[in-house]
Amino acid sequence: MNSAALQLRQVPALLRGETEAVAPWTDTVSPARVATWLAVTIGGSAAFGAAMGWWRAPEQALFTALKLPLVLLFTALGNALLNAMLAPLLGVNIGLRQSLLAVLMSFTIAGAILGGVAPLLAFVIWNAPPLARSASAGTTHAFILLTIVAAIAFAGIAANLRLLRLLERLGGGASVARRVLFAWLSVNLFFGSQLAWILRPFVGSPGLPVQFLRDEPLKGSFYEAVFYSLGRLFGS
Repeated sequence: MNSAALQLRQVPALLRGETEAVAPWTDTVSPARVATWLAVTIGGSAAFGAAMGWWRAPEQALFTALKLPLVLLFTALGNALLNAMLAPLLGVNIGLRQSLLAVLMSFTIAGAILGGVAPLLAFVIWNAPPLARSASAGTTHAFILLTIVAAIAFAGIAANLRLLRLLERLGGGASVARRVLFAWLSVNLFFGSQLAWILRPFVGSPGLPVQFLRDEPLKGSFYEAVFYSLGRLFGS
């Protein structure tokens, strides 16, 4: 059996969060294993991204399929760097290599979840009212945006919870593992969401042109967009 096939056979153990199997993977860097993790992360998030952007236009689907994996990978890198610096404060004696590998594991799980949810999102997009400059377009856009945010949040939380026992083993206790988990989720939320805002559009707003990046990427914030979408959806 070649190395690539072997690494693919090990992915289910990671998805199940089998601590005894995955814990040694943070001790040494295996290029084949890391390549497999990256392939799952990129493939799953690209499929989800394509479904995200399809409602706006086929070009937007292509753009989002390219950008969403970048958001996940840059968020993983930023998370790993911050974890390595904060580890002593959190009570975890891990270095940058272990932090990066553990974070990559969590994002591999998240990418697999997003890839599995992509057909469901595509079904929602397919049955959503078509984009038109009408009163319903804004409500449909808000519904799709909030559905996507909920799916990504679920994937991120589930991925990190799946590795909670691994964090307990690395950190030496349940309380330490919970602190690390909270730090991971916080960094993913604040860094990842704002990075996604800078790289917008992903869905594409009605009335705005299809673009790879907005003309003023630093204007506004992700949280303003979510609150605005909630207001549009619920009529406030």
